[in-house]
Amino acid sequence: MAPSSPSRVVSKKRFRLAIAMALATTSSHALSCYLHPRWRRRGNVAVSPRSEGGGARRKEEVEIVIVGAGVAGLATAASLRRLGVGATVLEQGASLRAGGTSLTLFKNGWRVLDAIGVADELRAKHLRIQGMKMRSASSPASAAGGVLREFSFEEEAPGQEVRAVERRALLEALASRLPPGAISFSSKVRRVAVAGQQQGPGGATELELEDGRRIVAKVVVGCDGVNSPIARWMGFSEPRYVGHMAFRGLARYDGDGGQPFEAKVNYIYGRGMRAGFVPVSPTRVYWFICFNRPSPGPKITDPAALKREALELVRGWPEDLLAVMRDTPDDNVVRTPLVDRWLWPGLAPSASRGGVVLAGDAWHPMTPNLGQGACCALEDAVVLARRLATAAASEGGEASSYGEAMRAYERERWGRVFPLTARAGLVGALVQWGNPAVCAARDGVVIPRLVRLGPFLEHTNFDCGLLEPSAAAAAPSP
Repeated sequence: MAPSSPSRVVSKKRFRLAIAMALATTSSHALSCYLHPRWRRRGNVAVSPRSEGGGARRKEEVEIVIVGAGVAGLATAASLRRLGVGATVLEQGASLRAGGTSLTLFKNGWRVLDAIGVADELRAKHLRIQGMKMRSASSPASAAGGVLREFSFEEEAPGQEVRAVERRALLEALASRLPPGAISFSSKVRRVAVAGQQQGPGGATELELEDGRRIVAKVVVGCDGVNSPIARWMGFSEPRYVGHMAFRGLARYDGDGGQPFEAKVNYIYGRGMRAGFVPVSPTRVYWFICFNRPSPGPKITDPAALKREALELVRGWPEDLLAVMRDTPDDNVVRTPLVDRWLWPGLAPSASRGGVVLAGDAWHPMTPNLGQGACCALEDAVVLARRLATAAASEGGEASSYGEAMRAYERERWGRVFPLTARAGLVGALVQWGNPAVCAARDGVVIPRLVRLGPFLEHTNFDCGLLEPSAAAAAPSP
């Protein structure tokens, strides 16, 4: 092989020198992003070019972070998206919650889903409930025996819309309105702190995750459920156990013909216990049992044991209820304590602190006696998203604007959620009484003669209003 010419040797030296200079002047962040693309983005969260040095994990800077991919969290993200505002959702699970049973949504909840744009696809999968049948457990154990009262929603509450919706289907519908990567799974929050030295509405919030990531956001929305660590950090007490437990299940009828029940809510009342079931779809039926217990007791993890305990509780009750329970797969049965938190004025902490705000069960957990837990979470989402979107558009999303938006959201929502939480708790206390004389009065006088469905459902007339899509939201997702 011929030796290299002097000119080629000089060219090689210049090339090596150029490479060395490029390496010396290129930031370690740029090189690491080039070598490891997964470091460039985490889910839908852009990584800040700043580094803390000393080998520490880089901070990710975002505008709005939502903690929790449940009903409140996904509805808030979807509402913001419809208004042209992006948000990152942190979900501690590896995927959307696939389990659970169903949620009963009244017309106020459907108005929210209409505003978000997912109502019609859910209506197509879930039955519209036509009425309600109330029965006594002390009557002969037959499907037709012991009817105390029957209601037609169209006659007693014209315009009412009631459907039981599978939780999984609701979460998937809401998530479908978000761009790819908007939900960061396996992202559990370990610590919450005010970023830097600035306190109050002008300060950003730092979240440290279990995997070591650190996220700094102007707005953090705590939608992390009943046992919310975000609410704890803000000074809220633990939710109060109300003395009742609930079994819930979702029966499956996948064979020919599907489930055999008419589209009515069935309530059955006993002493210190009540149960019921409602068709969800042509192949699914949701059921529940509420029973008194001084304390929640030990957690049972064996699904078969849970189902046996539930069946034992209602032995001798109407056969159609028992049949629905028997047709439920073991892993579709859950048992939970019923809890709430009354937001007493002057005693409860504010719903916002600095750049952090609560929504849904994280702020106002309530018992299911009015069927308003999920509906109120959906209402929160639309009201909060509208306030935050307005703040994001004003002054370029200054932190002080966000702070005022959060306070306005609390003022608007507190007068709604506090009375509903209290009313749900009081209704539960009344219907769970075990005194024989009280139960006799309930079955013989109150339900047959005094209950009026229209006034009882007055709270479902709440209208969240429209979410007008912006030009950015109307554009196709990348």
